[in-house]
Amino acid sequence: MSYDWEPLWLTLKLATVTTSILVCVGVPLAYLLAFGRFRLKAVLETLVAMPLVLPPSVLGFYLLLAFSPKNAFGRFLDEAFGLRLVFSFEGLVVASVLFSLPFMVHPVQSGFSNTQRSLMEAAYTLGLSRSKTLLLVLLPNMKPALLAGVVISFAHTIGEFGVVLMMGGSIPGVTKVASIAIYDEVESLNYAAANVYAFVLFAVSFAILLTVFFVNKRALRPL
Repeated sequence: MSYDWEPLWLTLKLATVTTSILVCVGVPLAYLLAFGRFRLKAVLETLVAMPLVLPPSVLGFYLLLAFSPKNAFGRFLDEAFGLRLVFSFEGLVVASVLFSLPFMVHPVQSGFSNTQRSLMEAAYTLGLSRSKTLLLVLLPNMKPALLAGVVISFAHTIGEFGVVLMMGGSIPGVTKVASIAIYDEVESLNYAAANVYAFVLFAVSFAILLTVFFVNKRALRPL
């Protein structure tokens, strides 16, 4: 029996792109939340954490409404940039970034908060800017936290269902990721194919988390 491996490749592609964007967005945001002092900080922290408690279908529904060409914002994106995020891979990326944002921000924010302030003060004394201090001093000293954010975000994106279903539907080769393929196969009573997709996702997720466990355990081992 032959299987369609495209949903699995599409899932890995989505997870890779999403995690890459989350590193670029989540690290500065985590730095801001860890060291920033501003009036609306609590509001920003709440917005970042919302996907942790908000049902995925709710977030997906509102994203579907927001990016629909029938509504103002979606129409603006379509007319100004020719960009239609609904039922597209790009839309899945946007939805996945928003839904997985706290899984990147929170571990990295915790890493920043646990970093010794003396390292920052020493860097500033030596004349390093905030950006150079972040790249050359802080991040190298919080590798386990950064690795945890990357891995958890990647694994979480692999397992997404509600958000990607609402935002992308089930278009083969475009938005039909592995979680959607499993759902479709189960609906069709094709349990053999569903089992293949499910086992691959299970194996990949287990291997990733096991690798992180051993890496962190080795990093914390005394010299």
